[in-house]
Amino acid sequence: MPSNPESILKDLEGNKFAPIYFLQGEEPYFIDKITDFIENHALPPQDRGFNQTIVYGKDSSMESILTHAKRFPMMAERQLVIVKEAQYLQDLTREKGVQQLLSYLQNPLPSTILVFAYKYKILDGRKALAKELGKKAVLVKSDKIQEYKLGPYIEKYIKAKGFTIEPRACQVIAESIGNNMEVLTNEIDKMLINFDEPVQIDSAHIQKYIGISKDYNNFELTKSLSYKDVNKANTIIRYFSQNPRSHPIIPILYLLYTHFTRLLLLKTNQSRSDNELAGLLKVNPYFVKEYITAGKNYPLGKIIDIIGYLREADLRSKGVTGNNLEESQILKELIFKILH
Repeated sequence: MPSNPESILKDLEGNKFAPIYFLQGEEPYFIDKITDFIENHALPPQDRGFNQTIVYGKDSSMESILTHAKRFPMMAERQLVIVKEAQYLQDLTREKGVQQLLSYLQNPLPSTILVFAYKYKILDGRKALAKELGKKAVLVKSDKIQEYKLGPYIEKYIKAKGFTIEPRACQVIAESIGNNMEVLTNEIDKMLINFDEPVQIDSAHIQKYIGISKDYNNFELTKSLSYKDVNKANTIIRYFSQNPRSHPIIPILYLLYTHFTRLLLLKTNQSRSDNELAGLLKVNPYFVKEYITAGKNYPLGKIIDIIGYLREADLRSKGVTGNNLEESQILKELIFKILH
C-alpha cells in the first residue's frame, strides 16, 4: 500500500532511511519535499562528492541506474542515488527495464538509498512492479489536496511553524490561492518570515504580506452572497473587474458552485446538529452558522436555478455559448441573477 508523504517525512526527520523510495502521484510538491530532504540529509556534506549520484529519467537507463545502486560506498556508511523526473525513464514501461528493477527489489544493497521521483502520474497498481514496490520498497502516493481539506492543511502547516491562524484568515488563503501546494506554502512562508515571534495570523496580516485584500476576496464574495448583502457583493465584483489577472473567472465559478451545492445538501439535512452539518458539508464548524443563514435566504428552487446560472456562466466564459462577453460582465450578470 502507498505510504502517506507526511508519515515518510516524519521517519526521515527521525533519521530512518530505507533502501528504496518510489515517490509517485499528481502533486509534485510532496515528491520534491521528500526528495530534497533525502538529498540534503541522507549523507553528511563531506561524503557527497563520491557517494551521491543524481541522474534524470530522460537521460538514463535502468541498467545504468542500478549499476550506480549496486556500488559500495567509498569511505562512507552509505551512498545515495536519486532519479529525478523518473516519469521520463522509458525503461519503466519496458519489460527488460521492469525486470531489472524487480530483480534489484529482491536483494537491494543495504548501503544504498535509491530514490525514484516519478511525478504527475502513478504506476498501474495491478502490475507486478507496483505490487513489489509496495512490498519491498517505500512506495509513496502524493495526491492533490482536495479543496475542502485545504483549511485544515493550512492550519496544521502554520501550527508546525509555531503560529496559529484565525478560521476566517485560513479560509481566505485557501479560497484565494487554491491547492497549488508550491505556491500556497511559498506564500505562507513569505508571510511568516516577517515575524520575530509567533503570533495569530489574521486577515490584516494576509493583506499586508501576501497581498490578498481582507475585504475583497473570494471568501468575502461567498459570504456576501450567503447574507444577501447586495452592496458588498457588487463592490467585490467591481474590484475583481479592475484586477482581472488576480481574479480569473474559472476559480470563482468553481468556488460558487461548491458553495451552492453545499447549500443544496444543507436543505435536505436541516435537522442535523451543527457538528454533523460541518462534517457533511466538509467545512470548519466555525462557518456552519453562515450556511444555515444562507439556507434561510435561498429557497430550494432558487438554489437549483443558481446552479443552472453557474453552468451557463461557465459555458459563456469558455466561449461555448453567448456573444464573447468579457469575464467581468459575465460575473456581474451572474451575481445579479443570484441576488435578485
